Amino acid sequence: MKAVQIETRPKSAGQTMEESRAAAEAFARTPFDFLVIGGGTAGLAVAARLSEDPHLRVGVLEAGSPALGDRVVDMPGLAGSALDTGLDWKFETTVQPGLGGRAIPWARGKVLGGSSALNYMTWNRASRLDYDDWAELGNTGWGWEDLLQFFKKSETFHPPTLDTQIAARVGWHGDALGATGPVQVSYPKEYTASHGLWHQTMNALGVEPNKSHLTGTNTGCWTSLCSLDPQSATRSYAATAYYQPNALRQNLVVLPEAEVREILLVEGEGGAGWEAKGARFAHNGIEFSAFASREVILSAGSVQSPQILELSGVGNPEVLSAAGIPVKVDNPNVGEHLQDHVTNSMVFEVDSSLPNPDDLKTAHGLEAAQEEYAKSKSGQLTVVPVSVSYVPASHAIPGEKLDAILSSSTTATASADEAFADREALLNRKFTDRRHQLGHVEYIFDLGNWSPYFEPNADENKKYASMLQIIQFPFSRGSIHIRPSTEPGAGGGAGALAINPQYFAGRRGQIDLEIAVEGSRFAEKICATEPLASIVRARVFPSASDLQSDDGRREWIKKTMVTDWHPVGTCSMGGRAGPRAGVVDERLRVYGVRRLRVVDASVMPLQISAHLQATVYAIAEKAAHMILQDLGGRS
Repeated sequence: MKAVQIETRPKSAGQTMEESRAAAEAFARTPFDFLVIGGGTAGLAVAARLSEDPHLRVGVLEAGSPALGDRVVDMPGLAGSALDTGLDWKFETTVQPGLGGRAIPWARGKVLGGSSALNYMTWNRASRLDYDDWAELGNTGWGWEDLLQFFKKSETFHPPTLDTQIAARVGWHGDALGATGPVQVSYPKEYTASHGLWHQTMNALGVEPNKSHLTGTNTGCWTSLCSLDPQSATRSYAATAYYQPNALRQNLVVLPEAEVREILLVEGEGGAGWEAKGARFAHNGIEFSAFASREVILSAGSVQSPQILELSGVGNPEVLSAAGIPVKVDNPNVGEHLQDHVTNSMVFEVDSSLPNPDDLKTAHGLEAAQEEYAKSKSGQLTVVPVSVSYVPASHAIPGEKLDAILSSSTTATASADEAFADREALLNRKFTDRRHQLGHVEYIFDLGNWSPYFEPNADENKKYASMLQIIQFPFSRGSIHIRPSTEPGAGGGAGALAINPQYFAGRRGQIDLEIAVEGSRFAEKICATEPLASIVRARVFPSASDLQSDDGRREWIKKTMVTDWHPVGTCSMGGRAGPRAGVVDERLRVYGVRRLRVVDASVMPLQISAHLQATVYAIAEKAAHMILQDLGGRS
């Protein structure tokens, strides 16, 4: 079945080239207090909070365009439709030997609001221990109790109706949720038919319900909250939550279609070191410079924050020299320690009488759904995937097999550099200390074909569902760097980066692979368990021959694993090891450069068991609080 193409809005809608250039020139002339690089999830949040002080002038440079009112962003049921469009950077990894020699797409939002405009709207938090581990590394103020106020500050939770509580088996803990924040979070009012079977199925497998999954323990089975405004039945994301309500502030200026080339660093007199003064950026092919009297805040995300630091002369001297960039600050951790969640999908034929999100891939199905949505803000276009379980490895994988997988973890993570010993010990503890029941594997079941590698026969009138598994605590460690000047694509655009997650590579990656292999057996078991099994007709992908042997299963996983779009760690907090292990300190200040901070998912030193957006908003809220504190108690 061929998907119907949904057009995104043209760039610069309603603005002439002359007006666009005039806006860039005016931006460059403005004397900002703070200059934020990246108008995405974190960037817009921190800019909005700083500009609450009318005496502070805040400028934001965003490479993408606004998509306010664009249906592929706003309509919940179209989540994912903006991938591989003009709203996506369309990055790609280097060839991954651990994935059967594939280079895979890496979507990131090139739009006002960043990836919060593209994601699938899942709103959850990790385990308390995940954040406490950050603090244990010496990053004071980053534990669960420290962050909870900032999680709450970012959100307004809308309690569900009694009907929704009963039908979707939802639960919450009111004290843990915010009531006045910019991002609107709620449970959907409508669900796929399979969701009504999810909880009972997981309970039958010993996975208990968790009605307080936002309180610091997310293991178990639950219905996910979403970044969904229940009043308008639209996505709530950084552009609508943090920017749009504040767009008329005279002290907040956002310039779209402005791609930053470098941060302007000036060397202080008398050996005072480097200081950030502003940024050089391109707008419609013309270069400008903008300046900030107080700080530059880099919020370009886990992919482009390290890129911009390297283009500015901050990073590994070998990487910079190969790219022809003069070295200003030597820090080999820039772009390193990349950690990402990986996922793949089993596909099952299911009861064809059930309404299915794949119906939206036909012109008739989409048209009917749009009519219903326009009339009553109901129907298929309000439905998003919410059937979630975070399962401990010790539950999903038989004990003797798990012990065998983890037997090499200590030697695989042994580092020649003692600066990383604490991180490796904490990663191992997530698996070996069974007192802490963490969600090592996330399982999501949803109607519809989610696999990019399964093509249904268009002539067959069949419908499908997908069983996703997502590995939460990867041992694999990758990197993101600018390319050497001699390589194709060097200099600019999405191809200018070497994104190498090292999926399933080496001894570390082998641990991830074996967890995925055994986790896939539990995924099969879920779909063979009643009552979910009552709507499943047969597994269609992978084929029976793919799974005839352990090696066959392993190869299938290597050939179908993709990113779950959750990269972290490329500008991580160094903790007590400082610049030997990281790029920023616990107040997110870049080591070796004054008046420069990084505020986005790249600062996370260890991956978490959660979808990232709620945590990224909390990071931004905390960053704004710290910045205002450092100004003299304004927070």
